Amino acid sequence: MPATDANKQILIVDRDVATVEPLRQKLCDAGFVVRAVRDGSAAVAALAERPPHLLMIDWNLVGFAALEVIAAARQVRIPHEVRLILLSALSSEPDVVAGFDLGADDYIAKPYSVREVVARVCAVLRPHPRSHRPVINFDELTLDTSANRVTVRGELLNLRGAEYRILEFLMMHPGRTFNRSQLLTHIWGDDTEVDERTIDVNVRRLRKVLTAPGYEAHIQTVRGFGYRFASPCGTGAE
Repeated sequence: MPATDANKQILIVDRDVATVEPLRQKLCDAGFVVRAVRDGSAAVAALAERPPHLLMIDWNLVGFAALEVIAAARQVRIPHEVRLILLSALSSEPDVVAGFDLGADDYIAKPYSVREVVARVCAVLRPHPRSHRPVINFDELTLDTSANRVTVRGELLNLRGAEYRILEFLMMHPGRTFNRSQLLTHIWGDDTEVDERTIDVNVRRLRKVLTAPGYEAHIQTVRGFGYRFASPCGTGAE
Protein backbone atom coordinates (compact mmCIF):
# COMPACT_ATOMS: atom_id res chain seq x y z
CA MET A 1 0.00 0.00 0.00
CA PRO A 2 1.47 3.40 -0.89
CA ALA A 3 2.37 5.79 1.85
CA THR A 4 -0.40 8.20 2.79
CA ASP A 5 -0.54 11.62 4.39
CA ALA A 6 -0.97 11.07 8.14
CA ASN A 7 -2.98 14.30 8.38
CA LYS A 8 -5.75 13.00 6.11
CA GLN A 9 -8.94 12.70 8.14
CA ILE A 10 -11.69 10.19 7.31
CA LEU A 11 -15.21 10.07 8.74
CA ILE A 12 -17.15 6.81 8.31
CA VAL A 13 -20.91 6.86 8.87
CA ASP A 14 -22.33 3.34 9.05
CA ARG A 15 -24.45 1.55 11.66
CA ASP A 16 -22.86 -1.85 10.89
CA VAL A 17 -20.14 -1.86 13.55
CA ALA A 18 -18.96 -5.38 12.74
CA THR A 19 -18.16 -4.29 9.16
CA VAL A 20 -16.83 -0.84 9.97
CA GLU A 21 -14.30 -1.76 12.65
CA PRO A 22 -12.00 -3.90 10.41
CA LEU A 23 -12.14 -1.15 7.76
CA ARG A 24 -11.38 1.55 10.33
CA GLN A 25 -8.39 -0.40 11.61
CA LYS A 26 -6.97 -1.03 8.11
CA LEU A 27 -7.32 2.65 7.20
CA CYS A 28 -5.53 3.59 10.43
CA ASP A 29 -2.79 1.11 9.55
CA ALA A 30 -2.48 2.85 6.15
CA GLY A 31 -1.77 6.15 7.92
CA PHE A 32 -5.15 7.86 8.01
CA VAL A 33 -6.87 9.39 11.03
CA VAL A 34 -10.27 7.71 11.13
CA ARG A 35 -13.46 8.36 13.10
CA ALA A 36 -16.54 6.16 12.83
CA VAL A 37 -20.08 7.08 13.88
CA ARG A 38 -23.30 5.11 13.62
CA ASP A 39 -25.95 7.68 12.72
CA GLY A 40 -26.57 10.89 10.84
CA SER A 41 -26.93 13.25 13.79
CA ALA A 42 -23.56 12.12 15.17
CA ALA A 43 -22.08 12.57 11.67
CA VAL A 44 -23.29 16.16 11.40
CA ALA A 45 -21.81 16.92 14.83
CA ALA A 46 -18.49 15.31 13.80
CA LEU A 47 -18.43 17.35 10.57
CA ALA A 48 -18.85 20.58 12.52
CA GLU A 49 -16.25 19.62 15.13
CA ARG A 50 -13.47 18.49 12.78
CA PRO A 51 -14.21 18.41 9.03
CA PRO A 52 -12.65 15.39 7.32
CA HIS A 53 -10.89 15.13 3.97
CA LEU A 54 -13.14 12.17 3.12
CA LEU A 55 -16.70 11.27 4.11
CA MET A 56 -17.61 7.59 3.71
CA ILE A 57 -21.32 7.09 4.28
CA ASP A 58 -23.81 4.24 4.10
CA TRP A 59 -26.23 5.25 1.34
CA ASN A 60 -28.97 3.31 3.15
CA LEU A 61 -28.54 5.17 6.43
CA VAL A 62 -31.69 5.23 8.55
CA GLY A 63 -32.97 8.07 10.69
CA PHE A 64 -31.06 11.22 9.80
CA ALA A 65 -30.98 10.69 6.04
CA ALA A 66 -27.68 10.28 4.19
CA LEU A 67 -28.67 13.17 1.92
CA GLU A 68 -28.81 15.50 4.93
CA VAL A 69 -25.33 14.44 6.06
CA ILE A 70 -23.96 14.96 2.55
CA ALA A 71 -25.61 18.39 2.40
CA ALA A 72 -23.98 19.27 5.73
CA ALA A 73 -20.58 18.19 4.35
CA ARG A 74 -21.07 20.45 1.31
CA GLN A 75 -21.67 23.44 3.59
CA VAL A 76 -18.38 23.00 5.47
CA ARG A 77 -16.01 25.89 4.75
CA ILE A 78 -12.46 24.52 4.86
CA PRO A 79 -9.37 24.84 2.64
CA HIS A 80 -9.79 21.33 1.20
CA GLU A 81 -12.81 19.78 -0.49
CA VAL A 82 -14.59 17.03 1.44
CA ARG A 83 -14.40 13.98 -0.82
CA LEU A 84 -17.33 11.55 -0.81
CA ILE A 85 -17.50 7.75 -1.04
CA LEU A 86 -20.89 6.06 -0.88
CA LEU A 87 -21.21 2.58 0.64
CA SER A 88 -24.32 0.66 -0.35
CA ALA A 89 -25.91 -2.76 -0.51
CA LEU A 90 -27.49 -1.61 -3.79
CA SER A 91 -25.29 -2.28 -6.81
CA SER A 92 -27.50 -1.97 -9.90
CA GLU A 93 -26.47 0.54 -12.57
CA PRO A 94 -29.33 2.97 -11.73
CA ASP A 95 -28.20 2.98 -8.09
CA VAL A 96 -24.58 3.62 -9.06
CA VAL A 97 -25.63 6.37 -11.47
CA ALA A 98 -27.73 8.00 -8.75
CA GLY A 99 -24.73 7.92 -6.42
CA PHE A 100 -22.41 9.58 -8.91
CA ASP A 101 -25.11 12.12 -9.75
CA LEU A 102 -24.79 13.24 -6.13
CA GLY A 103 -21.15 14.06 -6.84
CA ALA A 104 -19.64 10.97 -5.21
CA ASP A 105 -15.98 10.30 -5.94
CA ASP A 106 -16.60 6.57 -5.68
CA TYR A 107 -19.43 4.11 -5.07
CA ILE A 108 -18.60 0.88 -3.27
CA ALA A 109 -21.10 -1.99 -3.16
CA LYS A 110 -21.47 -4.17 -0.07
CA PRO A 111 -20.23 -6.67 0.81
CA TYR A 112 -16.77 -5.38 0.00
CA SER A 113 -13.15 -6.39 0.38
CA VAL A 114 -11.51 -4.24 3.07
CA ARG A 115 -8.22 -4.34 1.16
CA GLU A 116 -9.91 -3.07 -2.00
CA VAL A 117 -11.73 -0.29 -0.14
CA VAL A 118 -8.47 0.93 1.38
CA ALA A 119 -6.92 1.01 -2.10
CA ARG A 120 -9.87 2.99 -3.44
CA VAL A 121 -9.68 5.45 -0.54
CA CYS A 122 -6.00 6.01 -1.30
CA ALA A 123 -6.88 6.61 -4.95
CA VAL A 124 -9.56 9.20 -4.09
CA LEU A 125 -7.26 11.08 -1.71
CA ARG A 126 -4.10 10.83 -3.83
CA PRO A 127 -2.89 14.16 -5.26
CA HIS A 128 -3.21 14.11 -9.03
CA PRO A 129 -0.52 15.41 -11.37
CA ARG A 130 -1.16 18.86 -12.70
CA SER A 131 -0.54 20.28 -16.12
CA HIS A 132 2.50 22.54 -16.54
CA ARG A 133 -0.13 25.09 -17.50
CA PRO A 134 -2.15 26.09 -14.43
CA VAL A 135 -5.02 27.28 -16.64
CA ILE A 136 -6.25 25.41 -19.72
CA ASN A 137 -8.52 27.27 -22.14
CA PHE A 138 -10.69 26.03 -24.95
CA ASP A 139 -12.75 28.77 -26.53
CA GLU A 140 -14.72 30.07 -23.52
CA LEU A 141 -14.25 26.92 -21.45
CA THR A 142 -11.58 27.46 -18.77
CA LEU A 143 -10.15 24.85 -16.40
CA ASP A 144 -8.06 26.24 -13.53
CA THR A 145 -5.99 23.36 -12.11
CA SER A 146 -4.76 25.40 -9.14
CA ALA A 147 -8.31 26.01 -7.89
CA ASN A 148 -10.03 22.88 -9.28
CA ARG A 149 -12.54 25.14 -11.01
CA VAL A 150 -14.18 24.96 -14.43
CA THR A 151 -15.93 28.02 -15.86
CA VAL A 152 -17.67 28.91 -19.10
CA ARG A 153 -17.83 32.62 -19.93
CA GLY A 154 -16.98 33.27 -16.30
CA GLU A 155 -19.81 31.14 -14.91
CA LEU A 156 -18.77 28.32 -12.58
CA LEU A 157 -19.78 24.78 -13.61
CA ASN A 158 -20.91 22.43 -10.87
CA LEU A 159 -18.44 19.59 -11.43
CA ARG A 160 -17.49 17.36 -8.53
CA GLY A 161 -15.09 14.56 -7.84
CA ALA A 162 -14.43 12.17 -10.66
CA GLU A 163 -16.25 14.32 -13.24
CA TYR A 164 -13.75 17.13 -12.73
CA ARG A 165 -10.74 14.78 -12.77
CA ILE A 166 -11.85 13.15 -16.03
CA LEU A 167 -12.30 16.53 -17.72
CA GLU A 168 -8.98 17.79 -16.36
CA PHE A 169 -7.09 14.74 -17.60
CA LEU A 170 -8.67 14.79 -21.05
CA MET A 171 -8.12 18.54 -21.46
CA MET A 172 -4.48 18.06 -20.45
CA HIS A 173 -4.15 15.65 -23.40
CA PRO A 174 -6.34 17.15 -26.14
CA GLY A 175 -7.02 14.98 -29.15
CA ARG A 176 -5.61 11.82 -27.52
CA THR A 177 -7.90 8.85 -27.03
CA PHE A 178 -7.77 6.84 -23.80
CA ASN A 179 -9.51 3.57 -23.13
CA ARG A 180 -11.41 2.98 -19.90
CA SER A 181 -8.57 1.04 -18.30
CA GLN A 182 -6.11 3.86 -18.99
CA LEU A 183 -8.50 6.45 -17.58
CA LEU A 184 -9.02 4.37 -14.44
CA THR A 185 -5.26 4.07 -13.93
CA HIS A 186 -4.53 7.75 -14.54
CA ILE A 187 -7.42 9.04 -12.43
CA TRP A 188 -7.86 6.47 -9.66
CA GLY A 189 -4.42 4.82 -9.68
CA ASP A 190 -3.24 1.33 -10.59
CA ASP A 191 -3.77 -0.05 -7.07
CA THR A 192 -7.54 0.10 -7.17
CA GLU A 193 -10.19 -2.21 -8.59
CA VAL A 194 -12.81 0.37 -9.57
CA ASP A 195 -15.19 -1.06 -12.17
CA GLU A 196 -14.78 0.33 -15.69
CA ARG A 197 -18.45 1.32 -15.76
CA THR A 198 -17.47 4.06 -13.30
CA ILE A 199 -15.85 5.85 -16.24
CA ASP A 200 -19.01 5.60 -18.37
CA VAL A 201 -21.24 6.82 -15.53
CA ASN A 202 -19.06 9.85 -14.85
CA VAL A 203 -18.64 10.69 -18.54
CA ARG A 204 -22.43 10.74 -18.88
CA ARG A 205 -22.66 13.02 -15.85
CA LEU A 206 -19.89 15.25 -17.21
CA ARG A 207 -21.62 15.59 -20.57
CA LYS A 208 -24.86 16.48 -18.81
CA VAL A 209 -23.18 19.37 -17.00
CA LEU A 210 -21.50 20.53 -20.23
CA THR A 211 -24.74 20.46 -22.22
CA ALA A 212 -26.15 23.83 -21.12
CA PRO A 213 -23.03 25.82 -22.11
CA GLY A 214 -22.77 23.81 -25.34
CA TYR A 215 -19.56 21.80 -24.78
CA GLU A 216 -20.94 18.25 -24.36
CA ALA A 217 -19.87 17.25 -27.89
CA HIS A 218 -16.22 17.89 -26.98
CA ILE A 219 -16.19 14.75 -24.80
CA GLN A 220 -16.10 12.31 -27.67
CA THR A 221 -16.63 8.57 -27.66
CA VAL A 222 -14.25 6.63 -29.87
CA ARG A 223 -16.37 3.59 -30.56
CA GLY A 224 -14.82 0.34 -29.43
CA PHE A 225 -11.97 2.11 -27.60
CA GLY A 226 -12.65 4.97 -25.22
CA TYR A 227 -12.89 8.75 -24.88
CA ARG A 228 -11.08 11.93 -25.89
CA PHE A 229 -11.43 15.70 -25.61
CA ALA A 230 -11.58 17.48 -28.95
CA SER A 231 -13.78 19.91 -30.81
CA PRO A 232 -16.31 18.48 -33.28
CA CYS A 233 -13.96 19.84 -35.97
CA GLY A 234 -11.06 17.87 -34.52
CA THR A 235 -8.97 20.50 -32.74
CA GLY A 236 -8.05 20.25 -29.09
CA ALA A 237 -7.52 22.61 -26.19
CA GLU A 238 -5.04 25.42 -26.54
